[in-house]
Amino acid sequence: MGQTSAYLHILTLLGCLLILYLCLLSIAPSHFRHREGELCFASYYGDHMVLQRSPERAVLWGYGPEGEQVTVYLSGPIKQESSPVTVTKGIWRVTLNPVEAGGPYNVTVALQNTSATLTDVLFGDVWLCGGQSNMYFKTSEIFNASEELALADKYPHVRTFMVALRMSDTELTDLKGVALPWSVTESSGLAEFSAVCWLFGRYMYDNLKYPIGLVESCWGGTPVEAWSSSSALQKCGLKGTQRSKTANSVLWNAMIHPLLNMTLKGAIWYQGEQNVYYHQDKYNCSFPAMIDDWREAFHLGSGGQTALDFPFGFVQLSTYIKGSTDDGFPNIRWHQTADRGFVPNSRLQRTFMAVAMDLPDETSPYGTIHPRDKQDVAYRLTLGARAVAYNDTDVAFLGPFPKQILSTPMHVNITYDQIVSVTPSEDIFEICCSQSQAQCGPQSVWIPAPIKHWGPTTIQIAAHVCPPSTAVAAVRYAWKDWPCDFKACPVYSANAVLPAPPFIIIKR
Repeated sequence: MGQTSAYLHILTLLGCLLILYLCLLSIAPSHFRHREGELCFASYYGDHMVLQRSPERAVLWGYGPEGEQVTVYLSGPIKQESSPVTVTKGIWRVTLNPVEAGGPYNVTVALQNTSATLTDVLFGDVWLCGGQSNMYFKTSEIFNASEELALADKYPHVRTFMVALRMSDTELTDLKGVALPWSVTESSGLAEFSAVCWLFGRYMYDNLKYPIGLVESCWGGTPVEAWSSSSALQKCGLKGTQRSKTANSVLWNAMIHPLLNMTLKGAIWYQGEQNVYYHQDKYNCSFPAMIDDWREAFHLGSGGQTALDFPFGFVQLSTYIKGSTDDGFPNIRWHQTADRGFVPNSRLQRTFMAVAMDLPDETSPYGTIHPRDKQDVAYRLTLGARAVAYNDTDVAFLGPFPKQILSTPMHVNITYDQIVSVTPSEDIFEICCSQSQAQCGPQSVWIPAPIKHWGPTTIQIAAHVCPPSTAVAAVRYAWKDWPCDFKACPVYSANAVLPAPPFIIIKR
């Protein structure tokens, strides 16, 4: 009986290992899945996917027998046939002619005696969603999650794909793993998908009325350095670190570089919390450098099909610790704009930003650093995308920002670039009193300056709090980790939809 029991135990163990192997095989990328010489598509192509619509041209690539000639066929509302291409170093690559939004299509790559086909392929706009845990935050975890998941069936033309969490010390040609393959979104699959990414795609579909492809590639607790190439980091004087998911370039290598052949419409990004504690002072260089580098790399990787200045949207950090006096979060918010306070600007062109500091979640079961209101975040990103990516001149996407600051011994008058909606506050504005502007920095004494009066485009704050023989040398707004309660900051756009972003302005 003992030998029989041991034998059955071994068989059971082998069976479990076989099941595990098959499961891993089912999500493994094609460069693991395919046998050498086998004709197939690369890892992130699949049934139900979205390819970039015209005027850009979608890029297709995969694996095949060395030296063979392959042809790609498109069948559906229109038909295409590529010129034969030669498999070189085991890889074939074809750039389709432009295809208008719509579908469905079948995409077939064929040799003389064999072929591989993708079915139910749509053409639309493809957006890449990157960052750390607030982008990774699941749709099943947001406010009103059950209602959101129930809507999934009404959006069969918003398709999702999720890159598996992997690292690499070298730049990979293809993905190491796929967490969620391309799918017609349903509640079960959407539950694990990025909430910000999904909501952004759904809102964009409501506006555009054609297919949207969403590619999620993000990992919680990761700094911008992990998502940046070595060449981008060198521009900011950043050196290598130990091997972990926070190490320089390890996620760029494994989770971004393999996607470079993909033709994209644009990208959205939610990250920065980790850099509060890691190279905080470099973020005003490292974040813009990463954007520049991604743009150039995707442009080259797609053979010029992804725009060299493709639109890039990001979420300005929300909140973490109520009552904190640490400047880490406000510093990163400022650095996210390349120290300008707003985007787009001369350093960050064709970018857009969702301000989120007025969306705290004090009772979030996932920690206050993970607010559950991702609907407002995604909606604000959508406004920026409509204006920047789609040139919609009728959409307001920027909160109020100062265009002039004048001071007297008693008051500071702030003139904004648009009509403002104002509620009183005693402490969200602060002034630095000094005889020298050079003395106004993060370690300076900042004195709360109450709002005294306001008009359609102006706010007047108190300046008499400055000691004798000093004057107002600098003004800042919302320079706190947790500057206000939910949607209760003092300054918004005229319709009270868009919050004024934080700023720090040194008078010259």
